[in-house]
Amino acid sequence: MRSLIGAAVGAFCVAAPALAETPAAIVEDVQGKVDGVEFMDYVAPGKIIKLGPKASITLSYLKSCLRETISEGVVLVGAEQSTVQLGDVQRAKVPCDTKAAQLSEREANQSAATTFRTMRSDTKGAPSKLPTIYGVAPLIQAKTGSTLVIERTDGKEPTISVALKSEVMTRGKFYDFAKAGKSLTPGGSYLASLGSKRYTFQVDASATSSPTPIIGRLLRLE
Repeated sequence: MRSLIGAAVGAFCVAAPALAETPAAIVEDVQGKVDGVEFMDYVAPGKIIKLGPKASITLSYLKSCLRETISEGVVLVGAEQSTVQLGDVQRAKVPCDTKAAQLSEREANQSAATTFRTMRSDTKGAPSKLPTIYGVAPLIQAKTGSTLVIERTDGKEPTISVALKSEVMTRGKFYDFAKAGKSLTPGGSYLASLGSKRYTFQVDASATSSPTPIIGRLLRLE
């Protein structure tokens, strides 16, 4: 088995492209001996991951919204999905919005007033689609030490303000509303503030409090 894994790794090393700086996927779960990655790590295209006997890993791809559960073998991370040798992979498409996984500059640095103007369509006057999360408990990536403020922009709701201290952060960079016992309202539109930066997003109308894949509720603000 070791020789087979070595051969698979060697083949991947020949075929793998140079590592890209932009992450392709996030590690949602790790079980057993998995070399090179940990829970909540980002992985870039070209990354090779070796899984030990009975080990498994769950990867969620930021661009394709594919969620992969891989058991044993050797994994080559791609841009939109993995290549797996000597192991088993199960894939599922999950609800996610690539604009929410990494909010663009268009959503950043907006005041509450311009939020409403952004939501208007240039042609028909109907609201344009904001970056959307598919769980009521977002997972927010932000810098430790900052203060996160979330306000509802399309209705009345108590403002949420959280000091992002190290003890409330997962892996030092994620604040998990589910872990903190906080939630937003399905169908609501929100303004998230970090210092002078502003980001707008919405919660899908069908979102529930049931466990939701990370990729469907991830908001990368930093």
